[in-house]
Order: sequence, then structure tokens, then C-alpha cells
Amino acid sequence: MTVAGRIDMPEESRDGIDKGRRLIRLDDGGLSLSERLATRFRHMVWRTPLHRLRLRGKFPLKLVAVPDDPIQGDRTRGASLLEGRALFHGQEIALADLDFATLNVSAGLADYLQSFEWLRDLAAAGSREEIAPIAEKLMRNWLEAHGGKVAEAGWRPEMWGQRIFLWTSYAPLILSSNDLVYRSAVLNTLARGARHLDRAASKESPGLTQIRAWAGVIGAGLLVQGGEPRVARGEAGLERALSQALTADGGINCRSPVAQLALVETLGMLRAAYDSRRIEFPATFDSALSFAVPALLGVTLGDGGLSSWQGGPPIPGRRIAASVEATGHRALPLRKARDWGYQRMAAGDTVLVVDAAPPPSMRLETGGCASTLAFEMSHGAHRIVVNCGGAGGTALPKNFADGLRTTAAHSTLTLADSNSTALNPDGSLGRGVVEVELNRRERNGIVRLEASHDGYVQRFGLVHKRQLGLSEDGDELRGEDVLLPGGRHKSDGAAFAIRFHLGAGVDVSPTADNMGALLRVEGGPAWHFRCRGTGLMIDDSVWVDEKSRLCETKQLVLAGEAAPGGTTIGWLFRRAG
Repeated sequence: MTVAGRIDMPEESRDGIDKGRRLIRLDDGGLSLSERLATRFRHMVWRTPLHRLRLRGKFPLKLVAVPDDPIQGDRTRGASLLEGRALFHGQEIALADLDFATLNVSAGLADYLQSFEWLRDLAAAGSREEIAPIAEKLMRNWLEAHGGKVAEAGWRPEMWGQRIFLWTSYAPLILSSNDLVYRSAVLNTLARGARHLDRAASKESPGLTQIRAWAGVIGAGLLVQGGEPRVARGEAGLERALSQALTADGGINCRSPVAQLALVETLGMLRAAYDSRRIEFPATFDSALSFAVPALLGVTLGDGGLSSWQGGPPIPGRRIAASVEATGHRALPLRKARDWGYQRMAAGDTVLVVDAAPPPSMRLETGGCASTLAFEMSHGAHRIVVNCGGAGGTALPKNFADGLRTTAAHSTLTLADSNSTALNPDGSLGRGVVEVELNRRERNGIVRLEASHDGYVQRFGLVHKRQLGLSEDGDELRGEDVLLPGGRHKSDGAAFAIRFHLGAGVDVSPTADNMGALLRVEGGPAWHFRCRGTGLMIDDSVWVDEKSRLCETKQLVLAGEAAPGGTTIGWLFRRAG
């Protein structure tokens, strides 16, 4: 798990989290050299004649069932496919230039194409007569590149986990041809992919990739002719994978809301496969969803979309709603995800999501962010305070993408222009925040949250403590950022900056005394901002939207010099009228 256990903690009170609750990051040093070499060796084995022999077996003559895809496709992307272009988060490639053997595109677009997620978009954009030829052409392209050659690019287990559900759900599109040789090649490749998963699923790292792989094993057992014997083994494997990947409150261990959404969608597609066979969905998986869905909803804002954490973009609310509906679970957003680490504060039309836990374990995450104690805030459908967003899967330059992972790209405090947790050159997270202490109270309709982290203790001898208080009507957020001496290192003080990145469409005007500002929200109410303990600066910022477009925005910056004995900065957001 990303976070671990209680330390001298009394029972949680009914209205909050008792003082002394600590979340600990396991300092495991990341993957060892031997583990990295073992993974590389496994992928090399895939290319050997021995592995190809292992994938031989009976040719399936048909599918046992064709499940409904519970996830609605994107019509805009589907229309682009009809016009001959594949679109993904601001990137595009002409279908005439698409060669699965030499995909020279970003990782996100490559996964979109390799997983066949585009099938659901294509299906949402036209009639079967219009779209089947496009689906068949792209399928032939993929088979030519990867059907007979097992290599990492096309045969990653998580890709096969998705592919099995998408190929079977959209079989009427990809198997509508009268060409019996082609139809046989599709079905045989599907069976070979299932056999590949039989051997590879258990060797994947715990988390989303392994969950998708084991789900694919079960899906193949339910849907591909001759696969029934693998269902029981797949169910046992998926049960283990879920127990290893989910925290006690249902959040995925890499702490990524986008990965949490992918987990929920994977189990939703698996449920559809069981439904297509009129087989009861296993209670263990249904129980996992009963925890995972509230955790997912807990990191949504007032517009229903995801808040941006651990490199993820703000997935729109319609996708979240459709994914939750596919699970068959109706749930309220989880407010206190103590182990997963996101705290939700909501009153009136105002919603806050706070990162109140250490970053993911070094073993679990590449692309994670140094975002401890940052928050995002919305009022109704308007995002007021945000983080700069994530570059996951986009074609943004690496230096810019790395910048989005920094502490300064999140709405929290930075010390000496450094990250609270180190960002390693290979994309993994290094040393920094180990412990977060958390105290939450909800009384008389007022939500108060107090949290502190030790990410700057070893370097600067200072603990960052943040206190947040949301009024009963949601019209006022009071905050205080405190730097306190801590650890063995004696503090000499350091320059600090507290940043509040503003959402797209929020205009800001400073007051005459430079201690406040008026925030005008396009289509929404205005907000006053005030601070004490230092002056206010207004600087340029950027936000990555749901289509991975860079939106120019502004940020409020409270900067100063922390005294060796500590510093306290107070601030306030209050709705105007």
C-alpha cells in the first residue's frame, strides 16, 4: 500500500479524524536493479520461439457472447475517425499514415490506438455500414504489425486486458467481413492474447496493470470459445490483485484519480461480460466496487469532473457519471479517504479536494507529483482554485511535463523554490515527504482540516502545517499556512511562496493595498481574497484542460522569508454577494 497503519491512534470520533492520525510513506527505494532486469528479461522471452509455442492451441470458431460496452464513446473523436484522423488529447494522426509497427506518437495516443479504445468512439459516431470498413481496416493494420509477432509494443498484458473486452464488445464491427481468413485471424489472435495473459498476468506489478490483465483473463474465459477453465483462476488472481492494489477505503495505491477511473471502468466492463453470460457478478468484485466508486466520486469537483492529481487531467463529469452507472453502484462521494489520502470538504455549492497524504511509494508510480497539502476548490460548476494539471499521455515537451509535477505547479506552499518530494530523472518520485499528520473536525456544519508534512524538515528544519476551515454555507474558506521548526536540523529560515493557481475563466484584480484581490468568475459569483503576514503578488500561470490544451491563467502568490523560529501566513476566500 502507498500509506500504512496507525501510530498510537485512538478510535476515530463520529465527526472527524482524531489528532495524531499519521499517514506514513513506505521508503522502499523503488524497484531494485534485479527487478528491473527481470522485467526486461520477461519481455525478451516474449519474442522467443518457445513463447510462441506456448501460445498455440485450438482455433475458436466463434465468440461465446458479445457483451455491451457500458462506457459511452466520444462522438467528436469518432467523427474525426470517420474523416480519416485519430484524435487524442490535442494530438492527431492521419489514418492513412498509421502504421502500428512504427507508431511514432506520444505514449497516450499510442495506448489509445493499441488498446482499441477508439472502437467505442467510432461506434458512437455513425451507422454500422459507415464505421465497419474503418474498424476492419485498422484491425488488419494491427494484425499485420502484431498478430504474428509477440513484442512489448503490442502485447503488454494491460493492453490485452482492455483489448479482449473491446474486441468482443465490438465484434459486429471487426468481424462483419465475409473474408473467412481474416475472421479466423482475428479470433485466433484473440485466443493467443488470452494465452499470453494466462502466463503474464501474475508477473505484472501490483496495481492497475495487473488488475486489467487478470480481468482480461476472466473476460477471455467468459467470452472466447474454449476458455471456460481459466475463469476460476482469473477470479482468484483478480481477487488477489484488488486486495494488493486498493487501500482500505477503496483508493488505488498509486493515488491517481485517473487510474481510479480506469479501475472502475475495468470492473464495469467485466460486469458486462458476466451479464452477457447471465452469470452472477462475484461478490468480491462487487464489494471492491462498493468502495472504489465512492473514492472516485470523492475526488470530483462541482462540475462532476475529476480534480487533477498525480499527473492526471480533469476528466469531464459525463465520463465519470457513465462509468459509475456502468458499475451498478449509486454512492455518495467519500469525504474522508484516510488511507488513499484525499480529503473532501463540501458545504453549500463549494467543494474542496485536499491532498492530505504522502506521495505514492517509489515502487508504484512514475509520473507522480510533489503535491502534498495542495487543494483544488470549485463553486458550482466553476473551478476557482486548481493545480496546473497533468501531462500524462500528452505530447507536451518533457521539461514542461516535468514542471507540471513540481510542488510549485500545485496550490500549496513551496520552500526555497524546491519540491516537497524529489522528482527523479527517470520519472519516479524520490525522497521527501514521509509523514503527514492529519486532524479533521466537523461541528455545527463547519469543516476544519489541519494537516502537516515533513518534506522540508531534513533540508531546512521546517515543518509545513496547513489549516483549512470551510463555513457552513460554503461561502467562506479560511486558511493558514504555518512553518514550524522541526527535526534535528536547526532552521536558518528560507524563502517561501504560497501559490493559489486560478481556474480558467477567473479574472483577478488586486486591491490598492496589495493585501487582497477580487476574483471574477465567468458565469458565476465573484470572490474576495485577503491575506495577512505578507503581501500579495499576481503572476501568470497555466492550466491543462480536459482536452490537454494549455490555458493561460493567473495565480495568487504570497511570498516572503521564513524566520528561523517559524512563520504564519493567513488567508481568506469569501464569496462576494
